[in-house]
Amino acid sequence: MTTWIISADAGRARIFSDTDPNSPLQEIDDLIDPAARERISDQLTDRLSPLAAGNSQKSTGDSLPTSQYQPAKTQEQHNAELFARDICAQLLKAKNENRFDRLALVAAPAFLGELRNQLDPQLKQLVSYEIDKDYAHSNGAQLRDQIRAYQAKKQA
Repeated sequence: MTTWIISADAGRARIFSDTDPNSPLQEIDDLIDPAARERISDQLTDRLSPLAAGNSQKSTGDSLPTSQYQPAKTQEQHNAELFARDICAQLLKAKNENRFDRLALVAAPAFLGELRNQLDPQLKQLVSYEIDKDYAHSNGAQLRDQIRAYQAKKQA
């Protein structure tokens, strides 16, 4: 049985394959979100001025927001959502190709929530465990050690 372990934060996601608990994790992919590497000011080239109606803090007398209303997101939150969506699309494609049987999510706490939101229902049922820690820059051996330590601590 093959488990894919997703180790991620808002800017990087590494996918490891775990087929044998006694052998090292094999890195399958290393995904970098290019938007996370850019400065936010470089992404907002067409930004409205603070006095534009869209940015106004004052009431315009309009009716209350409808059910389609979405609260404002920062550019970082929007980028994280798009990156999580890309990761989950890649996972769904790999699952449809029968490349893994189970999933494990190891991600920075805020990004773990974003991954959960973007996971297809088909993938959600394959998640065997989640760890809300940022180990995105750990290699396979370090990640295995950190997962074992976390699970031992949780069981104690």
